[in-house]
Amino acid sequence: MRKIFTRALDISLPPGRSAFLWGPRKVGKTHWVSRHFRDGVFIDLLKNEVFAEYASRPWLLRERLDGVSRIVVIDEIQMVPDLLNEIHWMIENRGTQFVLTGSSARKLRRGHANLLGGRAWRYTMEPLCWAEVDGFDLENVMTRGLLPPHFLSPDPTQDLRAYIADYLKEEIAAEAVIQNLPAFAEFLRVAAVTSGTLLNYTNVARESGVSSKVVRGYFQILEDTLLGFRLAPWRKRVDRRLVETEKFYLFDIGVTNYLARRRPSTGTPEFGNAFEQLILMELKAYRAYRDPELEITFWRTSSGLEVDFILSSMEVAIEVKAKRRISSRDLSPLRTLAKEHQVGRAVVVSLENEQRTLADGITVLPWKAFLDQLWAGEIV
Repeated sequence: MRKIFTRALDISLPPGRSAFLWGPRKVGKTHWVSRHFRDGVFIDLLKNEVFAEYASRPWLLRERLDGVSRIVVIDEIQMVPDLLNEIHWMIENRGTQFVLTGSSARKLRRGHANLLGGRAWRYTMEPLCWAEVDGFDLENVMTRGLLPPHFLSPDPTQDLRAYIADYLKEEIAAEAVIQNLPAFAEFLRVAAVTSGTLLNYTNVARESGVSSKVVRGYFQILEDTLLGFRLAPWRKRVDRRLVETEKFYLFDIGVTNYLARRRPSTGTPEFGNAFEQLILMELKAYRAYRDPELEITFWRTSSGLEVDFILSSMEVAIEVKAKRRISSRDLSPLRTLAKEHQVGRAVVVSLENEQRTLADGITVLPWKAFLDQLWAGEIV
C-alpha cells in the first residue's frame, strides 16, 4: 500500500519574516501550505474570479488586509506579479508576514517583478522522496513517478497523460507564447529521451525539427517553470582535460519516462538511466530540506570516464549502478578519480543486497541503505 508520511519541508518563520515556496505544479505546495498555515489568510490566484480582481486592482490586497495580523498565504504568486509591490509595502510598513507559492519564475523575471530584496526566505518543494513515503517499490516509482497524485493514483498512466496534455503542452506553451505546439511537444519527448545526458542543443534541435536558438529557449522555459534543471560538471582541473558541458534533467522520473515512451525494466539501459535520475532527485530533495548549501556536480573526462555525482567539492563521490553485482570494471572511474583528487568518501549505489567496503575504501551500498543513510545525515 502506498501512502505519504509527513512532508520533509519545514518553514518556521520568525516574526517579521516572509517566505517564497517554489515548486512545480502538482508537487503538493497548495496542500502543504493550507495545512501548515490553516489559521492564516489564504488567497488562491488560480481561481478565475480572484485572479481577475487582483490582476486589475492589485491595491485591493493592501485595503483588504488592513489590520490583519495573521500570516497571508498567496498561492501561485506569478499569476499577478504586480502584487509583489503591494506585498513589499505591507512588509515594510505593517510588518505583515507572507508565504508566497509559485511554480514559475518566468513571468516574474520577464516583468522585472519585485522579489522583495531578501525580505522573504526562499524554500523549494520537490517531488516526493524516500523519507516521505511508504510503499516505495522501485519499478513502480519508475513508471508512476513521485508527484503525489501520480504516486497514489490507481491509474498513474492516465494521470500522467492528462498532466502532459493539460499542463506541459498547453499551459506552459501558452505562458511562453509558443506558436508551434507540435514542435514543442516533440521537443518535450526529445528532452525526456536525452534527460541525464550531456546537453547538446544541435542534436536536440535536429530531432525536434526547430533551430538551436529555439531549443535553447525551450530549455529555458523548462527551467523557469521548474520542470527541468541543469547539472553542472565539476570544473577544477589538475592535469586532465575535463568536460565543460552541463547535463539537463527533467524534474520527475515518471514524467521523464512517460514522455520518453518507455517503461524501464531491470537490466536495461533505460532502467539504469532512470535509476541514476532517481538517486539525483533524492540528493536534490535532501539539499532542499536538509542542506541548502550542498553542491551537486558530476565529473567527466574528455575520454569518457565519468563519476555520476560529486558532493561539495569531493567530500563524497557517488557512482550509481543498477546492477546486482558490482565488478572491478564498474569501479574504474571512482578509482581514477581517487588517484587524481582527494576524495573524502567514495560510494557505489547499487542493486546489491548487502553493504560491503572494499580494500581501497570504496563502499558498495544497496540503494535502500544509501537512502536510509542519506536521510539520516550519514552520507554528507
